[in-house]
Amino acid sequence: MKNKIAVIGGGNLGSAIAEGLIKSKFCKAEDIHITKRNSATLKSLQAKGVKIGLDNAAAVKQCQLVILAVKPYQVSEVLNSFKKELTGNHILVSVVTGVLIKDIEETIRKKLPVCRAMPNTAIAIRESMTCISFNNASEKQIEYIKGLFSVLGKVAVINESLMDAATVLGACGTAYAMRYIRANIQGGIEIGFDAVTANLIAAQTVKGAADLLLQKGSHPEQEIDKVTTPKGCTIAGLNEMEHQGFSSSLIKGIATSYNKIVKG
Repeated sequence: MKNKIAVIGGGNLGSAIAEGLIKSKFCKAEDIHITKRNSATLKSLQAKGVKIGLDNAAAVKQCQLVILAVKPYQVSEVLNSFKKELTGNHILVSVVTGVLIKDIEETIRKKLPVCRAMPNTAIAIRESMTCISFNNASEKQIEYIKGLFSVLGKVAVINESLMDAATVLGACGTAYAMRYIRANIQGGIEIGFDAVTANLIAAQTVKGAADLLLQKGSHPEQEIDKVTTPKGCTIAGLNEMEHQGFSSSLIKGIATSYNKIVKG
């Protein structure tokens, strides 16, 4: 399936998606059309061949895949700016936080495949964890969208009812991981490393640990067992962390973030 792609909203997320699709050779630069009010920030993409413009309707008319990447409060206005151009041949993908598929469908009032996607900030380096949900999409269309986001990181297809939970685990989770790494760096400095070296060791160790799980498909406890010897320093440190509430505080933090989204 070959489609020209309209990215409606060339902010950080929209431009990162376009950049990733080009670098991964998922599509050619000239097959991407980005719209943004202030296009000055998109000169590097334009230099690569990406079409840049202000007219949402014109971009949608020329493309088959439409990626909506605007602020939540802009969704209704922006959808109304191009909904007349939408046909059954289009696929509409929203990467807008907190906007339901049914909200989009109520605005466009047309039956076409609609996908809601929740990437995280690592999409900028094509290492995103993106959760996606669909409505009215065929298997071929689902596979196409999965393929698109797969070149930008890992993908999980979920029920839309889990999208708030996915936001916490996959998007807020980046901040949780960063806070752990920061604490690791602080600990490293306390035991003798300079900040730069502690940063390198902490970040690469976390990256390696994550890759072990992703590449081997193992459970964290299996990998923990490999480095915890009887009466060793690892188990002593882990036990002290648990005494201080490490796991329980993280779980409570995740639950608190989720309740904030659900209850406001």
